Amino acid sequence: MARGTRQRMLDSAVALLREGGTGAVTLDAVLTRSQAPRGSIYHHFPGGRNQLLLEAGEQGADFIGTMIESATGGPAELVELFVEFWRGLLVESDYDAGCPVGALALSPGSPETAEVARRAFTRWTDAIAALLVADGRGADEARSLASAAVAAVEGAIMLARTYRSSQPLDDVAKVLRSHLAG
Repeated sequence: MARGTRQRMLDSAVALLREGGTGAVTLDAVLTRSQAPRGSIYHHFPGGRNQLLLEAGEQGADFIGTMIESATGGPAELVELFVEFWRGLLVESDYDAGCPVGALALSPGSPETAEVARRAFTRWTDAIAALLVADGRGADEARSLASAAVAAVEGAIMLARTYRSSQPLDDVAKVLRSHLAG
């Protein structure tokens, strides 16, 4: 049960981070959302809110990184996988939930949270670049395209939330398909 409580708290922190950024990840909000007892915070996260925020960001980053790394069908599969994941999350949340790593990057609470975001974006970019190199692109071109892809999707997520529409994701998917598949 202890592992279950800890995981519920992490999942709650990720959801709060996606919905409201670092400021939304308060100890009270995590306890309420996870329905965990008050003593659970310092039992499972002796570093308090900062530890919880860091681990939530890492969990979100790892989930997305693993999804990108699992795309074995080439750039076209990756675009579909990535865009459909975000479309599903945005629609399911009524456009209230964005990227937890983007939230860390936009409002880092500490140098450590900024580092989690940096490592995550680097991992994602490296994974996309490796996929492009395997598809025949040169290393420099692959790196530039991968960086642009991550930036485009992150921007599309923000626009989709703002417009409460998946159209920005559709637009980015169309552009990425043409550039990554070429």
